[in-house]
Amino acid sequence: MFVGRKTELDSLNKSRNKESFQFPVIYGRRRVGKTTLINEFCRGKKTIYFVAVQSTARENLAILSAQILFVLAPDAPRNPFASFREAFEYVFERAKTERVIFAIDEYPYLAGSDSAVSSVLQAAIDKHQAESKLFLILCGSSMSFMERQVLGYKSPLHGRRTAQYKLLPMDYLESAEMLPGFTHEEKIILYSITGGIPEYLSRIENTLSLQENMQNLFFDPAGRLFEEPSNLLKQELKFPETYNAIITAIAEGSSRLNEIATKAGIETSQCSRMLSTLTSLGLVRKEYPIIETKSKKSIYRLDDWMFIFWYRFVLPELSRISAGLGETVCGEVFAEQLDSHVGRAFEECAKQYMWRALKERKLPVAFKKIGRWWGNNPKERREEEIDFIAFSEEKAVFGECKWRNAQTGKDVLENLIRKAGLFKNFTNIRYMLFSKSGFTDTMKAMAAKRGDITLIGVKEMFN
Repeated sequence: MFVGRKTELDSLNKSRNKESFQFPVIYGRRRVGKTTLINEFCRGKKTIYFVAVQSTARENLAILSAQILFVLAPDAPRNPFASFREAFEYVFERAKTERVIFAIDEYPYLAGSDSAVSSVLQAAIDKHQAESKLFLILCGSSMSFMERQVLGYKSPLHGRRTAQYKLLPMDYLESAEMLPGFTHEEKIILYSITGGIPEYLSRIENTLSLQENMQNLFFDPAGRLFEEPSNLLKQELKFPETYNAIITAIAEGSSRLNEIATKAGIETSQCSRMLSTLTSLGLVRKEYPIIETKSKKSIYRLDDWMFIFWYRFVLPELSRISAGLGETVCGEVFAEQLDSHVGRAFEECAKQYMWRALKERKLPVAFKKIGRWWGNNPKERREEEIDFIAFSEEKAVFGECKWRNAQTGKDVLENLIRKAGLFKNFTNIRYMLFSKSGFTDTMKAMAAKRGDITLIGVKEMFN
């Protein structure tokens, strides 16, 4: 069953309906659903689908030739083309009279096998695009390669693409479509441990309990996600051990550049470059208190919920899990520590809800930016945190998110109002509270009386 990616799929179909030469580039981290999107788009359409392999140019040319001839000349001998130039010319010539989709998946592998292939493809595009009906798709998982060697201004292909799609993990609501049979709360928990990655979500079995799924995925040496972060770092990066040290440092609480470098045992300049790489992969983000942009307040946080879960709960327990005690470890995590992890993810879900509600015009105040804030309270001489502030000019929504078993009461609102008082530049202020367990009657009455408070329970987040 295909779920999510409606925006991208609709856009691809609109491009195909134009009949002219089209060249979309699709990229994103591994497991994010690029191939599934392409397969869904190509369903029922004339398509040459070629997956490049990490091998020689000769082997890639042989596989490509077989795919081209299978689709465009099924009765012809399957002799390989003499070169990539000849193969591309053949496809472009045939696409002058009919619409053909030519999808090259894992393009970085193809380009790695022959450094001239991008230039050869560029020459074919420039020669034929004016009269071609070819729908050319280049797809890749190497984010740095696709952004620099395909989309970058130094690439031979620069300026040729007609669209680009950087696929990101699905949000909590899209993820929920892949989780039938689970409650709303369980869907948020499952989002918090899979990070909205479709391939991971597809491994969830709705015939098993939440805890059983966690155990099978993470706390079993044969589990799909038991070694996933380590494997991803090995696939994507040189020096995976050093990157692992950086991520571990952040997972253990280091957030500033010098702290992370010291904990990882590397120079600050090297750490800065590697953090930039992890940021481009969507594994780390550099964060400022929203509204402020002072670099001295910037911190680094992990930006992938599966990585956050794994580095916090799996990595420290690898020995016990490998010794056959995974069920015990999972039980401890489930009973004692899971809520604190989900609480942070719940804040992210609330921000996703805010963007969706803004798009659907369900909010009383429009905003342009949203994010977490932390800073000093000069009057009370202490640090304060606000889960999110969504704002635009003089308007702002202050938000608080509570993932706990007790209902949220007026004390939470009063504390939020107090912290909002630190911001004198906003003249139109509203408050939004998100709660796992709902709200007390006193809180509901206060919200009804004031008129500037919106209460959102988990059920409302899925409506």
